[in-house]
Amino acid sequence: MTKLSVNVNKVATLRNTRNLGVPSVVRMSTLALDAGADGITVHPRPDERHIRPRDVDEIAALLRRYPRAEYNIEGNPFHGLVDHCRRARPTQATLVPDAREALTSNHGFNLVELGAAERKTLASAVDALHAIGCRVSLFMDAVPDMMSLAKGLGADRVELYTEPYAAAVLDGREGAVVDHYAVAADAARAAGLGVNAGHDLNLQNLPLFLERVRADEVSIGHALIADALELGLAETVRRYSAVCHIR
Repeated sequence: MTKLSVNVNKVATLRNTRNLGVPSVVRMSTLALDAGADGITVHPRPDERHIRPRDVDEIAALLRRYPRAEYNIEGNPFHGLVDHCRRARPTQATLVPDAREALTSNHGFNLVELGAAERKTLASAVDALHAIGCRVSLFMDAVPDMMSLAKGLGADRVELYTEPYAAAVLDGREGAVVDHYAVAADAARAAGLGVNAGHDLNLQNLPLFLERVRADEVSIGHALIADALELGLAETVRRYSAVCHIR
């Protein structure tokens, strides 16, 4: 079974257009969990464009009422992620190499080209997160040869960046591309890593991906929240969970 973690960033994006606290990320997270989501993901950024530090802490308090659910905090380890995790103590920290000005995450770590100083800092972040009890996942492109390098830095999992797969589905090229992801996932498992996936996965492209790629968890936000505008959040979560849990 693949676990579904619902990313509530886009809920916070909508809320932040007013000063009324509506919609509430805690309320929406509660609805998602009650509908069958296995966890909640947030990605706080330094500019607080969506998730804010208070959200991180309030969702952490919520998750304590759902002992079987997981809390995943994503972010750049050089931009405050470790501090958020020290406060909130999530199940998992997903390290993402996004620039401060990036609209969204758009690539994984290139561990081959990482400088010695950055590599040392990244390894220190992994150690610090382990020390507070977090499972650590590195956001990675589907490059099989890099999986052993991720393991060497101390990662427990990798999260495969799936935007290229989603784009391939739209262009009718999904067959070869999903095979590439399957090879990368197998390489990760051979290196002793768990496998997560996320970015632009939706109800249309998720079934094939999970049929071909053994994933422990998918983190889905943008498409899921967009679908919720039509179907309602609870029904949307049930539909995504059905795809994930049938594996």
